[in-house]
Amino acid sequence: MEITEVRIKLMDEPGERLKAFCSITFDNCFVVRDLKVIEGSSGPFVAMPSRKLTSHCPQCRTKNHLRAQHCNQCGSALDSSRMATDHDGRAKLYADIAHPINSSCREKIQESVIREFHEETQRAKDPDYTSRYEDFDLDIDESRSAKRATETRVDQPHQPRGKHAARPGDAAGEVAEDRGPVPAPKASAQPPVAPRSAVEQSEGFGTGVFPEP
Repeated sequence: MEITEVRIKLMDEPGERLKAFCSITFDNCFVVRDLKVIEGSSGPFVAMPSRKLTSHCPQCRTKNHLRAQHCNQCGSALDSSRMATDHDGRAKLYADIAHPINSSCREKIQESVIREFHEETQRAKDPDYTSRYEDFDLDIDESRSAKRATETRVDQPHQPRGKHAARPGDAAGEVAEDRGPVPAPKASAQPPVAPRSAVEQSEGFGTGVFPEP
């Protein structure tokens, strides 16, 4: 099996150890994506595509990242000893999705990717440089943005309502909103009550309790 193509996507973040993403093609028929070029203490090296390892909460069985101290679903405390370790005693937080199973294949991939990485770095100095790496995530985001830009509203937008002069009783300088005509006061259904005379008032409740002046 031969490596027939290597594509590099350089990262533009100075000071970061992650220098590039890459994809490799075997025999023009099989592609492995999301390999990483990382700057190490002795130079760049290739890291295989990987995924985060998770564990199930013993209470609700929800998946949680191995660094989580509490369950994201039920809040139960998680055992910190659930993380597996490598031969150096370090916690294994990621697992390779695809990786070589012998040293000769690993060295072959390492040599091809690093060589293409240095060549891509030189090509990137050209003002008309364009990466050949196919970033599907970027294509999806751009298509969604374009779709949102072309979408139209089903209902018509509301027209702004005009402002009218203030009514009597409104605060000074406050412009009232148009609320339609002011309804007339309702007529009382009961007949008006005639005022009581002085005699009727004197014969009411409590008469005689206090002496009249």
